[in-house]
Amino acid sequence: MTRVPRAGDMLEQPLFGRRLRQLRQQQGKAQTELAGPGMSAAYLSRLESGHRPPTKRAVAYLAERLQVPIEAFGVNKPASLVDVLATAQVSTGADHDLRQQLAAALDAALNVDPGLRWQAHARLATLGAAEGDREAEQSHVEALVAVSDELGHAALQVHSRLRLARSLRGRGELVEARATAREGLELGRRAALTSPDITRCKLLLASATAELGDLAEAARLSEEICAELRGRRGPLAAEALWTAATLASRKGMTERSSLLMVEAIDALDSREDLLLWMRLRLAAAALALRGGPPDLLHAERYLTQVRPALDLMGSPLHEQEYASLWAQLAYRKGNFDEAAALCEAAWEGRDHLTFRDRVRLEMLNEQIRSKQSGTWDQARLAELATEAQERGILDLAAEIWRALAEIRP
Repeated sequence: MTRVPRAGDMLEQPLFGRRLRQLRQQQGKAQTELAGPGMSAAYLSRLESGHRPPTKRAVAYLAERLQVPIEAFGVNKPASLVDVLATAQVSTGADHDLRQQLAAALDAALNVDPGLRWQAHARLATLGAAEGDREAEQSHVEALVAVSDELGHAALQVHSRLRLARSLRGRGELVEARATAREGLELGRRAALTSPDITRCKLLLASATAELGDLAEAARLSEEICAELRGRRGPLAAEALWTAATLASRKGMTERSSLLMVEAIDALDSREDLLLWMRLRLAAAALALRGGPPDLLHAERYLTQVRPALDLMGSPLHEQEYASLWAQLAYRKGNFDEAAALCEAAWEGRDHLTFRDRVRLEMLNEQIRSKQSGTWDQARLAELATEAQERGILDLAAEIWRALAEIRP
């Protein structure tokens, strides 16, 4: 006989809703799979969101549908690291509550197996990145490197350094990103690995090298990778072509860049990797806007295509990138009031952006001000250009100096 829980046994909202969602996601079930004659999908959604208190009947129904004891919803069942991690692995996008639960479970866990610790830090880094918390992401990927070295597992060591290099690049620390990518490649070479992470380390090395001004070496690396993947489709081929398109753009080869970006987009079906499918179009819009002259028609088309995927699985970072690109598009069209409003909205979440995109957004704001009122902060633009130079991002510094020259009377 199923025991009916006492009121004091049950979690209160919103904790009950979080626990329900955790149990459902652990089993890979959608809300619609739990709904039925005893509960509508709308009511279930309100339970998970914490907007409706659970009744005894609802709890009994859910326990039966999930095939768990009714005590699974009780206050006496603390969430273990394994329990929370299982939920985290099947969730998508940003989830602040889940991130806090996982961090707390990791902190509370004693004598944790290093492999489980690695998985927890990996997921926390992903959740931090989705929320635009670059400090937290950096901290967890550094922990990934340490744990992978503790394990001595070459594939994990390479993957950890790839993620650290990406984090460093996003923060504008390009010299460190390049060194970390090279370290990952060397570890992979010693272990004779041929995994996709090796190729991705090469791609990141090419990108960082290009941003640091060595376009010839970056092009050599990119061409080597594209030759290895020629004729292939899928995420890795799309990423390689994306990198090649970005390099072509930096070399002023606008038409070549556009063609490579189209190839990258054609190489990936949305069913293979919807997140990458979306990121490719954001990147294509950005390259179109920076072309000479800017291709506003294609930029707008790519941004329009992105919106449904962004609604489905976009993170705060992707939302800010999207808003920033629309602001740039409005500015290029001469719609300065619209551009100013979009720029202001994007600026509110600027911490989500990479260093490069954050600088470009601030530069755009000054360009818009110069068109609207004839005033701008010349000293701030010079400061940004100097900072970019000090970080070794010479193409960005040159971009700022050009913008400063163009908006002077």
